Amino acid sequence: MQTLIYILGIESSCDDTAAAVIHNGKILSNVVASQKIHQEYGGVVPELASRAHQQNIVPVVHQAIQKAGIDKNDLNAIAFTRGPGLMGSLLVGSSFAKSLAFGLDIPLIEVNHLQAHILAHFIDDASQSKPNFPFIAVTISGGHTQIVKVNDYFDMEIIGQTIDDAVGEAFDKSAKILGLPYPGGPLVDKYAQNGNPHAFQFTKPKVPGLDFSFSGLKTAILYFVQKRSKKRCYS
Repeated sequence: MQTLIYILGIESSCDDTAAAVIHNGKILSNVVASQKIHQEYGGVVPELASRAHQQNIVPVVHQAIQKAGIDKNDLNAIAFTRGPGLMGSLLVGSSFAKSLAFGLDIPLIEVNHLQAHILAHFIDDASQSKPNFPFIAVTISGGHTQIVKVNDYFDMEIIGQTIDDAVGEAFDKSAKILGLPYPGGPLVDKYAQNGNPHAFQFTKPKVPGLDFSFSGLKTAILYFVQKRSKKRCYS
């Protein structure tokens, strides 16, 4: 007879407060509260993010447990994002997770959320197959860009990464330069589908090995927009 294992996962590394319940490798619920307050600032404000997490953490966790159809006393462990991420945001999630685990007298599991991005491929999902070890993974999030050689579940080697801005950050900042609303990265990607990839030429960074560099491209876009704006003003 298979043992029933229920784990509550809590994520608060940036501006989304999220909680999910997983049962023997299968997701039973996944609740996410996004923070719209950052839109007027054109980017995530760390202090505002941590305050919003404080408001959202209790209802998000409550909804995740409720949607999973279980009681909090059915939980066998609590996993939480240990890092990397915004310090204040991480503190809210970790403090709540520790308190709840202590109150329920169950184990606490700290998670590196970049490794979690990769290991999410092993969640039971009929729509996708699980990769075989070893394999190469590319992690592209708002603040990180890495090429990782994955030898086993907890044996990962970074073989390439950004030496400055992450690609997501470069997208969002370029979108802000172009006057697009936050988050602008998805809009750049959307509009690019109908654009001409040969219309403008930008220099490509020369970075050795498998590393990346995106800050130069971001700066080139800034100067390009400024130059075009001046021409428009004087024409």
